[in-house]
Amino acid sequence: MKPRLDLHVHTLYSPDGSMTAEEIAVRARAAGLDGVAFCDHDRVFPAAELAQVSAAFPDMIFIPGIEVSTECGHLLGWFVSQPIEARTLPEAAAEIRAQGGVAVLAHPFEHTKSPARPDKAAPYVDGIEVWNSRAERKNRRANAMAREYAAAHGLRGFAGSDAHTPREIGAAVTVVKCDSLTPDAVKAALLSGAAEASGRRSKAVWTAASQYRRLKNTGARPLSYCKWALFAVKCAFEDLFRP
Repeated sequence: MKPRLDLHVHTLYSPDGSMTAEEIAVRARAAGLDGVAFCDHDRVFPAAELAQVSAAFPDMIFIPGIEVSTECGHLLGWFVSQPIEARTLPEAAAEIRAQGGVAVLAHPFEHTKSPARPDKAAPYVDGIEVWNSRAERKNRRANAMAREYAAAHGLRGFAGSDAHTPREIGAAVTVVKCDSLTPDAVKAALLSGAAEASGRRSKAVWTAASQYRRLKNTGARPLSYCKWALFAVKCAFEDLFRP
């Protein structure tokens, strides 16, 4: 079998997320996916809720994960069930692997055009997002640079939508070949290096929408909302003139 996976999705446990696991599952199924990875900011998805959604959708796989904030940018950890306390990339990657997880660089070129920026991260990770559906809003070559980086450093390439809103789910897809849709089989397939990664760009206004939710959830001051309004206009402009 060749399951189609979106390996970077945010739930309402992220400050800028809005979706329950059930909402994600319904949308993922409608998008033709066989599974997703819940990767909330610095928080592991609750095991009890993971069990509930897995029981409700037994034909799909739901990978518990995390998106860790480090000095080298964001680091995804798949197949982890305990919090990751470290905030340096080498230590965070070690914690992920100690749990039997997979450590993956997330959108490393979203905010930079310097090919050297994440160089020290390569020895510590299992792979890199070569397609992130939000990454090209600021740097239009972000995903191309990630592919080049993966090739130069011998890293496995994966895709994730980085979805914070329902319509983004499935905008990026990782296809693997495995015998069954179980965590062990899928993890082995991901680590085999034979995954196929592809995707499309998300609309910039969806980024604006998730940023608005972050402001609401963190009790932002009025000035922050004014800045957000300008950001939202910029995002709308990008969608109109930079498809």
